[in-house]
Amino acid sequence: MNMFDKYFIGGKWVDASARPRQTLLNPATATPYGEVALGMTEDVDAAVQTARKAFSRFSETTVEERQTLLRRVLDIYERRLAEFAEAITTEMGAPKTLAYEAQAAAGADHLRATIEALENFTIERPAIGTVRLRREAVGVCALITPWNWPMNQIAGKVAPAIAAGCTMVLKPSELTPMSAVLFAEVLEEAGVPAGVFNLVHGDGPNVGTAMAAHPLVDMVSFTGSTAAGVQVAINAAPTVKRVTQELGGKSPNILLRDADFSTAVRHAVESCMENTGQSCNAPTRLIVPAERHDEIAEYCAEIAKSLRVGDPRDSKTDIGPVVSRAHLERVRNYIEIGRQEGAVPVTGGAEPVEELGAGYFVKPTVFAHVRPEMTVAREEIFGPVLSIISYRDEDEAIRIANDTPYGLAAYVSSGDGERAMRVARQLRAGQVQINGAAPPAAAPFGGYRQSGNGREGGIFGIEDFTEIKAVALP
Repeated sequence: MNMFDKYFIGGKWVDASARPRQTLLNPATATPYGEVALGMTEDVDAAVQTARKAFSRFSETTVEERQTLLRRVLDIYERRLAEFAEAITTEMGAPKTLAYEAQAAAGADHLRATIEALENFTIERPAIGTVRLRREAVGVCALITPWNWPMNQIAGKVAPAIAAGCTMVLKPSELTPMSAVLFAEVLEEAGVPAGVFNLVHGDGPNVGTAMAAHPLVDMVSFTGSTAAGVQVAINAAPTVKRVTQELGGKSPNILLRDADFSTAVRHAVESCMENTGQSCNAPTRLIVPAERHDEIAEYCAEIAKSLRVGDPRDSKTDIGPVVSRAHLERVRNYIEIGRQEGAVPVTGGAEPVEELGAGYFVKPTVFAHVRPEMTVAREEIFGPVLSIISYRDEDEAIRIANDTPYGLAAYVSSGDGERAMRVARQLRAGQVQINGAAPPAAAPFGGYRQSGNGREGGIFGIEDFTEIKAVALP
């Protein structure tokens, strides 16, 4: 059993064995693999006070010093990449190959992109007349990260916070503490100064709330559901601290009539189902020409059926379990709602995958004849469920795509680059991918509307952790 009963505060591992425990279950087997000690308000206060004391000195380090520090972090992280992948597979069920090549690798990508961004990061520059502009660290930052892409989100927040000269307290998801502990070990070995990075385990209602509300926290960077993000903003409001959020999504994927349908449909299904559909930017709404709907639905079903659901430690597995029993029931409930509202399941369904035992497995599910007002077309399911919606013309496709409270990502396939760009310009989303193009870690990532505010990635991520000061000279 893995016992996560220590917090990293002030450069030391602090005993938290007296705190309430939560049992950790392997989602592939539904069996315990460890326990995590859930923090309390006093743990948050100790970590924040420590970060506040470290801020004055660390914020005065040079860009070059912070860049050198991050290079050491990257070197150690890459050396331990296989450990991170193994932890992620155990914690949240990511298939072995995905855990190594995408999940764990994303942490290295963010570190690398941040190091490169610092090459062009200027603290002070001339502005208007005799005014000089300075970008200064925002202060003590509360970092709250989710379970679905643990290292993508942890590195995507910690790296730019360090780059900007901030100090921080991290609360990882209580479902995925193992990878966070490994990352703390990496930072410790790299020589991150005491108090700059602090780690407290816990849940949202207790530790997350205490972090967001703490008067000595200057900024909250949160990734999670829109509902939780709203609560974070409410808790942060009385102290008027900065809040950046990467929240939910219901991303549209428009296949224009001149698209290469063979390639585009396969990419649509595989992208939706990757990580068992547990990605906020997953293209879960496939918007297709009405006259080709049935043909595309049949092809989607064929591709979905070819994806192997099974043991995430098997290198042949494409889709592992969802993260927990509660989430399994949530996804199955959405599938049943879709059927009840008249969506047509062409493959998959809510039935248990009995041959895989007690794990939290869901069949890849494709719904055809989905109407834009249906629940499965509007709410974030966060599972391997694809909804196919028909359009009559390009304008209707764009209207359907934008008919959502979210705006995180969008996807367009077309054989005409100018046409694809014309459509992309009209989509209300923070990131648009054309013909399967994958943006690098340095590209800005974040959403419109209820998908959040602020941007992560490269120089954009660093800037979110800074304040702008105008200094007027005589």
